[in-house]
Amino acid sequence: MPPSSQGKFADFEADATGLVAALRCQAEELGFARMGVTTAAAPPRQDQFLAWLDRGYAGVMEGWLRRHLPLRGRPESLLAGVQSVIMLATDYAAEPVEAASDGERGQVARYARGDDYHDLLRARLNRLGAWLEKAVPGCRTRGVVDSAPLSERELAARAGLGWFGKNTMLIDPRAGSYFFLSGLLTTVPLPVDQAIEVDHCGSCTACLDACPTGALPEPRVLDASRCLSSLTIEDHGPIPPELRNGFGTWVFGCDICQEVCPWNRHAPGTAEPAFRSRVQTGTLSLAELLGLDEAAFRELFRGSPLVRAKRRGLLRSAAIALGNHPEPEQASAASRDALQRALQDHEPVVRGAAAWALGQWRQRSELLAGEIAAVLTEQHQVEADPAVREELAAALA
Repeated sequence: MPPSSQGKFADFEADATGLVAALRCQAEELGFARMGVTTAAAPPRQDQFLAWLDRGYAGVMEGWLRRHLPLRGRPESLLAGVQSVIMLATDYAAEPVEAASDGERGQVARYARGDDYHDLLRARLNRLGAWLEKAVPGCRTRGVVDSAPLSERELAARAGLGWFGKNTMLIDPRAGSYFFLSGLLTTVPLPVDQAIEVDHCGSCTACLDACPTGALPEPRVLDASRCLSSLTIEDHGPIPPELRNGFGTWVFGCDICQEVCPWNRHAPGTAEPAFRSRVQTGTLSLAELLGLDEAAFRELFRGSPLVRAKRRGLLRSAAIALGNHPEPEQASAASRDALQRALQDHEPVVRGAAAWALGQWRQRSELLAGEIAAVLTEQHQVEADPAVREELAAALA
């Protein structure tokens, strides 16, 4: 701790928990649901994280994660002289959304239905940091919300905010797993909270059994290359054909492994206006998504987490979701037209996904097979992209 802050901190020496208690009160006033404190020592499980990377389970994020690997286990790289890490949980759980029975609306993960949480939590962290710097003059703080290579989940577990569930989520026995994590690093040494040592998952395997793409090959191991959240948000390229049917109607994120978790039956939810769904139904019209140009995409999703998927990623996922329509003959004319128009999209990945989707409809509907074959054949004759040509050929096979 800097010498200038030692004198002020001495005020709390007789009652070291006093500062933490005041911090908890301030955090609650700012809107954080729960708080835990841990040391700035290297986070646990770093060897397991490296082994996970070596197994190829990071998907498209592997490059970024490996580049920041040296920083991941060193909180001092983010704040020189750091002594403590204050981990904060913010509940977000919205009401669950059933997949649209007509197969023409796309599902969005609960956390992403409102405004982007990064801005809200960063502002709260800055205010909490300012409060601490005023309480302990000379100390320094830094807030982190997904924006730096900090092992938030491991540090939060060590700070007592939950245990690692078999779906790899951090689960709080009081609140389930529908919450954001953020961290406040500080040069003030604080009393720490105790980790939850008991594995409360027991023999339950609901999350492993429910994953539609087999992204949980074993308890507490996630294969991000097969996870719908990673595929729909971080991966903007073609999706392996064997995983596409597992998308169902998900277009951004996935909540399945959390929805089936017994610990989420009584998730507290939140009254925070920023987390309220922008769309009343919590789903999005797939046909309308496929009709968005770049400007319309950015205008519609300004300030929303969905921007991260980029237009090409979101429209690709929308086409795949429409391809999973169980009864193509019952699909609306708008959905049929949207898929056919998507064959001329300027993004090859969208054209390829539309070709696959129409191929799925062709297989399921004798009534539409001839019309779809004609559309696919016409596009195949003019398509210049080799990968899209392969998609079109497979759809016609």
